[in-house]
Amino acid sequence: MDCASAVGDRRYVSLPWYESLKPTLRGGHEVTLLESGAEFFPALEQAIAVAVHGIYLETYIFEDDPAGRRVAAALAAASRRGVSVRLIVDGFGTARVEGEWARTLREAGVLLETFRPERRRFSLDRQRLRRLHRKLAVIDGRVAFVGGINMLDDLYDPRHGTLEHPRLDYAVRVRGPMVAQVHVAAARLWWEISVVNRSLHRGRAGDAQAGRAPLHMPESVTSEVTPAGKVRAAFLLRDNLRHRRTIERAYLRAIGRARREVLIASAYFFPGVRFRRALLAAVRRGVRVRLLLQGRVEYRLPHYGSQALYDELLRGGVEIVEYRRSFLHAKVAVVDDWATVGSSNIDPFSLLLAREANVGVHDAAFAQQLRERLLAAIERGGVPVELREHRRRPWPVRMLNAIAFFVLRIGVAISGVAGRY
Repeated sequence: MDCASAVGDRRYVSLPWYESLKPTLRGGHEVTLLESGAEFFPALEQAIAVAVHGIYLETYIFEDDPAGRRVAAALAAASRRGVSVRLIVDGFGTARVEGEWARTLREAGVLLETFRPERRRFSLDRQRLRRLHRKLAVIDGRVAFVGGINMLDDLYDPRHGTLEHPRLDYAVRVRGPMVAQVHVAAARLWWEISVVNRSLHRGRAGDAQAGRAPLHMPESVTSEVTPAGKVRAAFLLRDNLRHRRTIERAYLRAIGRARREVLIASAYFFPGVRFRRALLAAVRRGVRVRLLLQGRVEYRLPHYGSQALYDELLRGGVEIVEYRRSFLHAKVAVVDDWATVGSSNIDPFSLLLAREANVGVHDAAFAQQLRERLLAAIERGGVPVELREHRRRPWPVRMLNAIAFFVLRIGVAISGVAGRY
């Protein structure tokens, strides 16, 4: 970090926009756990409401529902008062940039880009698997939000309609030195996607960004780095260049060092051989290993593919609980005094293909808070999976498990990363 300067009692730093995003454990953070949209959206909207300079927001899904429209209104209000607002959505997760939320943003002059817009829905091009799956926001370079929560209402699902109970998901609000790295990551991706989309003439006539000023490579990104607390944390970024294995390695390192407990909640769970071996080795060391996995069928392929792994894990002493109260969308873990919250599932598409972002937190109090939230979720809506009952599942389910497992393995092979998984 360079060009540090004092502004009142706050310290700022200007980082070169190409600054390394290698995960670095630092102290001085305030990390606030946010459970599902009921806690996340009010916190995000409040931060947007007091923004003065600039906002970056990235999301896989931006839905035209009550939550999405509220966030869009907050972003539009910020843009109208002179704040630079930049939004990136994924071209698969948000295939159509239309509806009330999109009109609100365009009319207010919000700059909107799409990551890899879908051109052919049924193409077998493996590059289509490389999605923008991370969900993060940076406001004024002072506060960052990182997690798994899309701009999507808790009580609505695009495939299943209205939900009886809210979707279970998590995010964190971060203040402190790490915000500078999140800011750099957001600024870099914005510039890269803007250049690519402009060069390929992506976008429609009449879009707000059609008449943008020419793009210039940013020289630096200015962020506040004042210590805001005592929590040690690291920004864990996964991309397809320098940080391909960052999140997976953080998990494997934590599991390998575990001495008491491993508690993982993952919406889509299809780990590779090394990950499964690490879990089983932890059990053999006397560590209690519990997995909170999707119990309701959201997408058939990952649901039945995950169940194909249950037998090996259950025989090895891993405890599996299926969350059935609502849809599980969490991507979090607690390993002793280490915890992570983010967008990365434990499957090959998140760990080896998509752009993801997690926060790794080394703090006993935070880990305990997340652990208590997960245990409460297990109590409310978890159903333990017993090995005996799993082996008695009907033959049609067994067949679905085998087919889904085979198709997922083919997907990994098509991706070109099977040898590393």
